[in-house]
Formats: sequence, structure tokens, C-alpha cells
Amino acid sequence: MKKFGIVLLLVLFTASIFAKGAKEEKVEVLCSTSWTCAFADLAGVDKLDALAPATLRHPPEYELVPSDIVKVKNSKIFIMAGYEKMMETIKNTIAEEDCILVSVSTQNSIEKVKSETEKICKVTGTEPRIQNYIDTVEKGAKYVASSGKGKKVFCHAMQIYLAKDLGLEIVGTYGPGPVTAEQILSCKASGADFIIDNVHNPIASPLKDASGLDVVVWRNFPERLERDALVNVVKENIEALKAVI
Repeated sequence: MKKFGIVLLLVLFTASIFAKGAKEEKVEVLCSTSWTCAFADLAGVDKLDALAPATLRHPPEYELVPSDIVKVKNSKIFIMAGYEKMMETIKNTIAEEDCILVSVSTQNSIEKVKSETEKICKVTGTEPRIQNYIDTVEKGAKYVASSGKGKKVFCHAMQIYLAKDLGLEIVGTYGPGPVTAEQILSCKASGADFIIDNVHNPIASPLKDASGLDVVVWRNFPERLERDALVNVVKENIEALKAVI
């Protein structure tokens, strides 16, 4: 009986060591926002989390709390865009041995989605799954091409990449800063058929008031962390576009 008790203690002690090792093992892929998460998803990463809540209107403005630094240090890979408010703190706090920092360019053009997902795949060892994204954009482009309505757009600078891929004709841009008097005059003289604004930084009201044009509001940051999140963003943007084209 005594021998059994000793064996049992050794088993429990060994299990405890392995449990601690498993807990400390770095396997998580963490992202700055839902947008960088969406790129990681298209790169084939299944288990994802983001520091900034997806429900924020402008996630890059998210301010870190102490537990966020712990999350980054306990992740194997941290994916960011680089312009987030949090990045100064992270770069000054996280050492090279803590985790791998991967910077991606968040543009929703097919070309950029391809290049940035490939960049992530080289680090994660996963396979990209972007065909659904490409098919969705190309289907939207076919709809735009077949539409008999005007395709000239005065476009928010953060939305030009998808607009171009969909075949819209960009006759002027504005933002991301406040609309200027010159941009108002440019919009009125541009011959635009409608305006595209950005839900994360909506500033098109002066343009609408001056020109009387309809405004289509698009998003970049997904509202949820989910499979094909960026595909769903594009689908929603195309549906919004159908109101004017």
C-alpha cells in the first residue's frame, strides 16, 4: 500500500510538470484588431484572437490594459498593421524572444490580400484560403460592369482599394482627415455619381450637403472574429453599393 502511494505521488508530480509546460507553451496567434485577424484567417490560421474589441468603431484607437501585454508575451505570433495606437507600447515592451511580430499592410485589394496572406503563411506554416475572397470580389466586379448606372465615385481614401477592384471609376478622394473646402469644390466639379464613405471614420456629410450625391458607407474592420470575416465585409460593402448602382 505504501509503495502504491509513492507511485501515485510520482504520477501526480509528473502530470503536474507536464501540465505546467503545456500551459506555458506558446501556440497562440494574436492580432491587433479584427482586420489583421481577418488577414490571418485568410492565411489559414484557425485559432485567433484580437486585442481591440471588434465592436469598436475605430479599433486602431484601442488603448492597451496591462493584461494585454501579458497576452502578447504569451502568444507565439503577434500580427499587426503598425499604425495602431497600441504599437508604440508593444514595440517598447515586447522583446524579440517574447513573440514574433508580423506587420501586414491592411488593404482590401486582391493583390494586397494575396501578398499579405503569403507573408503570414511563411511565419505560421499554414496554407492560404483566399479563393473565396477573390471569387467574391470578382462577382461584385461583374455586377458593377453589368450595371447601367453611373460608376464614378468620389471615394474615401481608406476605401479606394476595393473600389478599384470592383471596377468603379474614382474621380476624386478625400480623408482620412476632415474634409477641406478644396475637396468640397472638387467633389461638386468631379462629375461623381455617388460618394463612398468609411464607417470607421465617417466624414462625408459636407460633401453630401454640397453636392446632393448619395453616400455609400463601407467598412474595413469586421464586426466579428469569424471564418471568412473579410469575405463577409466585402459582401456587405457590395450590398451597400447596390443601393446606388
